[in-house]
Amino acid sequence: MTITVAIIVFTCLVSISALNNAKLMDDLIFYAPAIAQRKQYYRFLSHGFLHADFLHLAFNMFALYSFGQAVETMLYSHECVFGSKGKLFYILLYTGALIVASLPDYMRHKNNYNYRSLGASGAVSAVIFAAIALLPQLPIRFFFIPIDIPGYIFGLVYLGISAYLDKRGGGNINHSAHFWGAAFGLIFTFVCGQLFGNMNMIENFTRQVQSFGKLLPFQCN
Repeated sequence: MTITVAIIVFTCLVSISALNNAKLMDDLIFYAPAIAQRKQYYRFLSHGFLHADFLHLAFNMFALYSFGQAVETMLYSHECVFGSKGKLFYILLYTGALIVASLPDYMRHKNNYNYRSLGASGAVSAVIFAAIALLPQLPIRFFFIPIDIPGYIFGLVYLGISAYLDKRGGGNINHSAHFWGAAFGLIFTFVCGQLFGNMNMIENFTRQVQSFGKLLPFQCN
């Protein structure tokens, strides 16, 4: 079983259990005052295994499976990237994104007793953008647009829309988590790939972008 599948199975079990158990939901959900005042730091992670309903859960887990399998087993574990340590960095990517994507909400709402948040969207965004960092020409397709969009263009649009919607506010979608999770996925992959991998990340990204739609093989140092 891959780490991605293990995360999906665990998330489904916890999410479904919490949907039928109000106390479990309340104990695990992201609630900034509980972190600030009662030091319940585990909520930075636990909220990522909860979802508002079955559709929310299904959408996030489908996206995680679609991108996570490739990032974990092919991209991060490629000899030019992290090699045998790929799975370790994949775990750090996922858990780190859950925490980092929640920090802006923590700073904004640590005295707001009416605000709660949940879902794996920040971590899923990080996984998607980790793939884009390594393969910027990766074709991504929206459900309602029947054409493939290069990953780096999708990334720019996604970040721009998420930042705009977060600034505008309103609605029940945590656009801040989407934005910061995606940004973390990009930065984490670039920085760790450069420091601990066996490839020039900037050179790879530039070469891939200039390939005009082709997915080029990685070049190890």
